[in-house]
Amino acid sequence: MRSWPTLSLPELPGIGPEVRVFDSASGAVKATAPGPTARMYVCGITPYDATHLGHAATYLTFDLLGRAWRDSGHAVHYVQNVTDIDDPLLERAVATGDDWQALAQRETELFRDDMTALRVLPPDHYLGAVESIPAVVEAVEKLRELGAVYDVDGDLYFRIRADERFGSVASLSSGEMLEIFGDRGGDPHRPGKSDPLDCLLWQAARPNEPAWDTALGHGRPGWHIECVAIALGTLGMSFDVQGGGRDLAFPHHEMGASEAHVLTGEWPYARSYVHAGLVGLDGEKMSKSRGNLVFVSALRMLGHDPMAIRLALLNHHYRTDWEWTDADLPAAEERLARWRAAVSPPTGPRPDDTLLRMRQALSDDLNAPSALAAVDRWVDHQLSRGGDDPSGPGIVTRACDALLGVAL
Repeated sequence: MRSWPTLSLPELPGIGPEVRVFDSASGAVKATAPGPTARMYVCGITPYDATHLGHAATYLTFDLLGRAWRDSGHAVHYVQNVTDIDDPLLERAVATGDDWQALAQRETELFRDDMTALRVLPPDHYLGAVESIPAVVEAVEKLRELGAVYDVDGDLYFRIRADERFGSVASLSSGEMLEIFGDRGGDPHRPGKSDPLDCLLWQAARPNEPAWDTALGHGRPGWHIECVAIALGTLGMSFDVQGGGRDLAFPHHEMGASEAHVLTGEWPYARSYVHAGLVGLDGEKMSKSRGNLVFVSALRMLGHDPMAIRLALLNHHYRTDWEWTDADLPAAEERLARWRAAVSPPTGPRPDDTLLRMRQALSDDLNAPSALAAVDRWVDHQLSRGGDDPSGPGIVTRACDALLGVAL
């Protein structure tokens, strides 16, 4: 599966500090400390609808991380998946009368367009679940050889107790896991399971649903093993960051980590688990199931500058839950206009402190609001008094581009 076009980032003087992020598994902000190449896996979309602002906020989070890593001197190996076969996609196709493949292709293409417009750096590997079925089958076969798989009416399940570290990612009690498992793709009450929390690896074919002939039988992959097969095949174990929205910590990232631990006999799956907060609208989480969505593509079609949309999202720290309001976009458009006005003159105040503050903010758990405030401070000075350093606007423009992804 093809990704979207890449960008050439401008060079900045010096290098930024090493990046620290909040790791959900340890419950603390810690240094990412990657090697020469930072390795990151971010869970991608299930393409049954357009990209909403909650999606966009998540992918901007990891775009910031990739930019901060590059600024601190690291190469970045970034992998993202597309869950292009799953129950929500098939259910939407039936409801709309669409062919499921056509629906997935259409919405994936719209996602690419939105990411391109928002200037999100593309993953090096952008892989779909369907094209990854051979890798999934190989992983499930190995888990079965290790005694971590059992059959329930033709469906294959992973024994969570095969991994002694199960539960170490989201740090939830068994009761808390059971409470939310069914709402997040699990089936805790299915008869025949060894443990209510055991998760599906391979689903046997259902009537009128797509399926593939494999060594596991005629069927299709489960959700968690899809990402494990892709991540291990492209990044290997102990990559630097596993990322996604906060609602993926359990079960998705928890189950994936345990499957990978059992598969490889190694630990950890990821060195840090980084989760973005949830974006709400009208008092509830923005989600497709609730229908309370604001789509990036719809805002673009109304003529809103994608850079203003990006600024509106960056104005909230990635770990906070927040609610989109009618005031967010106008405020971002006003900020964008001021920034562009400030970099238009050929001279301006010295930008050294501004670049330093931006770097310090992003290295400190991706504090985008503080980075925006640093630019605001420079802009206010520029528009009120000006300065005598001709390099000022140029460096600020390049810093906004390279670090924040905002083209002025």
